Amino acid sequence: MKPYPFTAVVGLPDLRLALVLSSISPAVGGVLVRGEKGTAKSTMVRALAGLLPGVDVVDGCRFSCDPAAPDPLCPDGPHDGAQSHRRPAKLVELPVGAAEDRVIGSLHLERALAEGVTDFQPGLLAAAHRGLLYVDEVNLLHDHLVDTLLDAAAMGRATVEREGVSVSHAARFVLIGTMNPEEGELRPQLLDRFGLTVEVASSRDPEQRVEVVRRRLAYEADPDAFAAQYAEEDAQLAADIEAAQQLLPAVKLPDDALRQIAEICASFEVDGMRADIVTARTAVAHAAWAGRDEVTTDDVRVAARLALPHRRRRNPFDAPGISEEQLEQALQDAQPDPGPEDDGPGSGSTPEEAPQEVPPGDAPQGQPQQNAGGQQKTVGAGETFKARVFRVKGMGEGERGRRSRAITDSGRTIGVQPPSVRDGRPHLVATVKAAAPHQKSRGRDGAALKLRPEDLRYALREGREGNLVLFCVDASGSMGAKARMREVKSAVLSLLLDAYQRRDKVGLVTFRGSEAELALPPTISVDAAASRLEGLPTGGRTPLAEGLLEAARVLRVEEIRDPRRRPLLVVVTDGRATSGPDAVARAQAAAGLLGGVTSIVMDCESGKMRLGLAAELAAHLGAEHVPLADVAAESLASAVRARTGKAA
Repeated sequence: MKPYPFTAVVGLPDLRLALVLSSISPAVGGVLVRGEKGTAKSTMVRALAGLLPGVDVVDGCRFSCDPAAPDPLCPDGPHDGAQSHRRPAKLVELPVGAAEDRVIGSLHLERALAEGVTDFQPGLLAAAHRGLLYVDEVNLLHDHLVDTLLDAAAMGRATVEREGVSVSHAARFVLIGTMNPEEGELRPQLLDRFGLTVEVASSRDPEQRVEVVRRRLAYEADPDAFAAQYAEEDAQLAADIEAAQQLLPAVKLPDDALRQIAEICASFEVDGMRADIVTARTAVAHAAWAGRDEVTTDDVRVAARLALPHRRRRNPFDAPGISEEQLEQALQDAQPDPGPEDDGPGSGSTPEEAPQEVPPGDAPQGQPQQNAGGQQKTVGAGETFKARVFRVKGMGEGERGRRSRAITDSGRTIGVQPPSVRDGRPHLVATVKAAAPHQKSRGRDGAALKLRPEDLRYALREGREGNLVLFCVDASGSMGAKARMREVKSAVLSLLLDAYQRRDKVGLVTFRGSEAELALPPTISVDAAASRLEGLPTGGRTPLAEGLLEAARVLRVEEIRDPRRRPLLVVVTDGRATSGPDAVARAQAAAGLLGGVTSIVMDCESGKMRLGLAAELAAHLGAEHVPLADVAAESLASAVRARTGKAA
């Protein structure tokens, strides 16, 4: 079945342009497509491969070497005088669950030991060389694999090192990733490595939605006939891309354009110099796409809109995007000598903006809001800080992350797996030791070691895992003091930021009045948790037992859904229980149901007269008791320094 035609996709002009520019100049660094499900992200990426010019490759080379400039380090080389053929550009898809060896390739350890030869089995990076590498749901891919992909895309090479043997090969490709932000974000360091980013959303125009459905149904009814309707448009677009590729080396980037790029990047306060470089490369590609041999202001404007939105985020909770007014102002500020006819946006004087009234629902952060009944109020959070690191007890085997100790497929080697375990990377020394006693009986008569499959031993490695961090937050009236709730939200946001950096899953349970609520089911979208916390109202009695019971229920369900991810429960409360009969006794009984879970009680009690109820709750939970003021890492460091000074 033929793929859906690229030119048949309705709308999405920014995505269309970003994909085309990356195809014209792979040095741009690829495209990250962010958007909700069902917005044709994957459809457009898969259709793009059919528009790219074919490539000449050396016959029999598994690494798609160019016969005009073969890779001198190609494992299948040398290729002097080799025959070649032309084939279409490839689209290689990387599944989310792919192992590292599948991505970068692997060495055949048995042949290396027994025969002394390097038998390299190429991975997906080799298959994608001189084509497209597509990663759907890239935000769900393990960080170390994302790092590997981005390094290869930036350097144009992939290197595999195993047990002292190193193999390197060319790996130049257009990297395209798609993601749904609701399922979690990429770390800022990884976001920055993608050249361009595009936000996509389904159209709200009924006519456009009707056309999308009409075309999709026609394609499903007869894919070949539908593709034939757009064959001419696709062929013309492919020819335009090839023409732009040929023009690209001749495009000039004048100093005025470079100054504009520098002014824009400085205006948006992006970190590092990668933004300037990517914007310049994108502007050059756009000029070639427009058929010009010199970059203009229009090219710089388009490049900045695609290259900067994901780089201006100051922390994970900031929404991506750039201000069009700020962009236009930066472009004008960089003009060396604007003429009198230059009346574009941002030029000349503009009337002062009249102050706008702030709607009741949009009060500045940190100011309480009261509803008509006067029973609930919402208080914003203060500044976040570097939080203490809380870890789950013992050794896990969960998802790769950065919080608690775990047995993983990477990390430092701490031993050898039992002979029955045949998974992971081979352990060279242990394998040799297992085979050595049998060499005589196997008739070894030379330097080569005679190995059998049963000799192979695999390394036991210790790394870090990501956990489920479930916040159980008291939102009752006793927590509603303005200053205290601001401190509580700041502390929890700081812990959420720590969870984001450690690749945890997070959930949020709140309790107030007479009941508890699962405000956010466990998710890897820490942004969603931060948003729910910011809007959390307070008021009413304290149903502590209901909050703990809801937390216990959520953890039971998650143990079934995601059994490898161990939980860390963070109870944020002053310890009071005032809702319902026997509130204190019921809370203590509910705490008993959570006795096997690693827990933290964040004590929010304040004032001179303290009851110590949160400490009692921690004792019933078997949890660590942490006063609110001690959540910050600096508080712990200060305490350690104070104790060390006293001891001295």
